[in-house]
Amino acid sequence: MLRTTLLGAGLAVFLTLPVHAGEAGGALRDNLYAGTFAQGIEQLTPMAEGGDQEARFGLGMLELASGVEHLVQALYRHGLVGPDAGMLGPLVTVPIPPNPSPEKLDYAKVRGILAQLVDDMDAAKTSLAAAGESGDYVVLIDPLRIRFDVDGDGQASDAESMRSIVERQLGIPLTPEAAAQPAGSDKNPAQAPEAPDTTLGFDRADALWMAGYSQVLASHGDFLLAHDFSDLVNVAFHRLFPRAGLPMQDYSEGGSIFMEPRTDAAAADAIAAIHTLDWPVIEPDRLKRVLERLKAITAFSRANWAAILAETDDDHEFIPSPRQTATLPGSEVSQEMVDAWLKTLDTADAILDGKLLVPHWRFRQGFDLKAYFETATRTDLVMILTGYGAIPFLKDGPVASAADFAEANRVFGENLIGYAFFFN
Repeated sequence: MLRTTLLGAGLAVFLTLPVHAGEAGGALRDNLYAGTFAQGIEQLTPMAEGGDQEARFGLGMLELASGVEHLVQALYRHGLVGPDAGMLGPLVTVPIPPNPSPEKLDYAKVRGILAQLVDDMDAAKTSLAAAGESGDYVVLIDPLRIRFDVDGDGQASDAESMRSIVERQLGIPLTPEAAAQPAGSDKNPAQAPEAPDTTLGFDRADALWMAGYSQVLASHGDFLLAHDFSDLVNVAFHRLFPRAGLPMQDYSEGGSIFMEPRTDAAAADAIAAIHTLDWPVIEPDRLKRVLERLKAITAFSRANWAAILAETDDDHEFIPSPRQTATLPGSEVSQEMVDAWLKTLDTADAILDGKLLVPHWRFRQGFDLKAYFETATRTDLVMILTGYGAIPFLKDGPVASAADFAEANRVFGENLIGYAFFFN
């Protein structure tokens, strides 16, 4: 009897432990670290088609990484840089090294890059959504070891790892040994602190999280592709791709009006860019799909939290439940935070369904976001913000106010936007 009881208790404990990566998880990890996404997709596809949930997760994650790589390679190919504002210097930095020989870019190619992104994200969403339906897998991955073939030369080097990319962006080394030993230091490497463990355990809840983010990226792509934004590309994209042969490339510096030639030209291009924000809708079905994608994002977020709250393990959690240990510093989650986030999703769904209207500073009526996505024939951002362009979408009904987000503001405070990106 005692042996039977102990056996049953041991089995119960075993069933609550995470099931670590098997063949599929190992293949995923190997190909992420090597930057061989296409090879991994080919390797995992038959396993995923055979019903292996871990393989479906691996396939979706590799498809997501491959889609990001396609985008990054396109940006590198055409010589993306941080836009220069003259005396103010670069407005932002980009995690892409400079291309000494960029290829020509035009509006048609920009649309092609966006279309590829949308297709890649939808492929990833399909696999990740399937991987999130069931399964007790946990795949241990160090995100900083993932490599991307940024320059498209067929090799993903150490300099193209996420660790190197993040280090360049932050301007600081992420490895304590490197930080503790400046050039010429005679400090004993054995005395340097060990690098922190940045391994995360990815499970089916994280598959749903990534599926949601695939739609965040796809919604941006579809929104642009729904419109003719060629004027914006022609008047302003030379600031992002200064050597790609765009129409204003040779005029990035002219005469001086207020300050000095480079700064004045940058200001003129910014004004010109704002002037072009009147885009005809040329693919209305894509604009309608943006609404569908936004609703999919909130649905994936709900499913993600349902999966997180149902977890019984506590293993290298990316987004922990209130009962789990946070792996990332500062990522602890309380039940109060979960409840506030789910209530915020309710508000977002009501807005997307047209049941709750977006406030407009000029009108007592609210802006029907659902009607805009479903019926708009052009998007003139300036006219919408100033009033006239919003008139076709005004409607009587409840208008969202600060009270609808009061719980989120109370719980998250000034960190609301950061948590929104983290929670998806």
